[in-house]
Amino acid sequence: MKRFLLLAITAILTFALAACSNGSTAKTNSSNSEKSDSKNGQTSGITTTIDKPVTIEFWHAMTGHLGETLQKMTDEFNNSQENITVKLVSQGNYGDLSKKVMASAKARTLPVMSQAYEDWMTQYIQNDLITDLTPYVQDEKYGWTDEEYNDIVKVFRDANTWDGKLYGVPFNKSTEILYYNTDMFKENNLEAPTTWEELRNAAQKLTNKDKKVVGLGLENSIGTSFPTWVRQAGGTFLDEGSNKIMFDSPEGKEALEFLNGMMVDGIARLAGEDEYMSNPFGRGDTGIYIGSSAGIPFVSQAAEGNINWSAAPLPKGKVGATSFQGTNITVFSSATDEEKLAAWEYLKFMTSKEQTVFWAKETGYIPVRTSALEDPTWKQYIEENPVYGVGQLQFESGFYDPRPVGAFDMKNVVSKEVQSVLLGQKKVDQGLADAAKGAQDALDKAK
Repeated sequence: MKRFLLLAITAILTFALAACSNGSTAKTNSSNSEKSDSKNGQTSGITTTIDKPVTIEFWHAMTGHLGETLQKMTDEFNNSQENITVKLVSQGNYGDLSKKVMASAKARTLPVMSQAYEDWMTQYIQNDLITDLTPYVQDEKYGWTDEEYNDIVKVFRDANTWDGKLYGVPFNKSTEILYYNTDMFKENNLEAPTTWEELRNAAQKLTNKDKKVVGLGLENSIGTSFPTWVRQAGGTFLDEGSNKIMFDSPEGKEALEFLNGMMVDGIARLAGEDEYMSNPFGRGDTGIYIGSSAGIPFVSQAAEGNINWSAAPLPKGKVGATSFQGTNITVFSSATDEEKLAAWEYLKFMTSKEQTVFWAKETGYIPVRTSALEDPTWKQYIEENPVYGVGQLQFESGFYDPRPVGAFDMKNVVSKEVQSVLLGQKKVDQGLADAAKGAQDALDKAK
């Protein structure tokens, strides 16, 4: 299976790099992330210079080893600069960070930079809180070349672009993947499933009531990944232009019925009191686990001494579709011109090929540049640790999570209603209708 992963990764790298070389002109295939070629032949449009020491704050929610790694990268940047110093300020978890940013916005005491999910950024943009980075990207002196811009993985560019303007750069990115118990798969003569049908068949074969093993494990927050299942069924979760919920549809019903059918048949389970499925999977209580690629270190820790395991891309339904999650780094509009330029220099550093490879190796997050996939250091790393290369296999089918204002409450409603169906508390039609109504109400209330 390790050989299979390496062959798959090699194939996708060849495709991705070919696409990059063929599309390295100023325009991408997406009008959302289109980069104007008007800068060609122009002089610098950014007239600001940093002649005196500037210290800027970056608010983040990275703890433990993640925070230590971020500090190492920031120290390296600071040591490379004469007049720029970036000061990291931990704000606890993501919920704490979001609340503190909004409180600071009201008090007009915002930092220069912060981590932010896309739906936060939508709200920031509506309130003129963050800076359009497009002039910095296109600047002849300080910006990216067209090749450097297009080198950012397309799904990450698109996620940071509103009306053709770039408001952030990708930072800690992950996606859902399929973890599987290699010993159980070998015993049952199974290969990693690539379709919904194969997933169901594998879950059925792996379920062993005598050994108290359930084939497939799903997170309690399955509702937050429901957009992926709907999209794989050929449907649409949300129309971003109108903020209209679209998943109460035949495709949405098909997705929920597929998941619920496995629950009813006893071949799938939720994490339940375990909170996160990595623990029961690591104990050998399930043969398959669908969860975030950011959870690889936790799966490894839970499985150590218990099971042998590997990972593969998500099986596909009618179409292949995989959501990419994680935060970006934004620059607040309240910063001075000098602070904004200093922040842009930091953003360029953090998204450089060398730094995104370092971050990915140290944390398990996914590199944000296509060129990083061919970096010798990264290639050697995923050759030795193939599971870390699985997420990037899904770039071609990747999309970003819905990002309307109110997305947090919307996802909570959907999670609650999807769980109610999977736990047998509601029928599929009722749960789907209630999820759609509750989600729409949450979005309308947030307007």
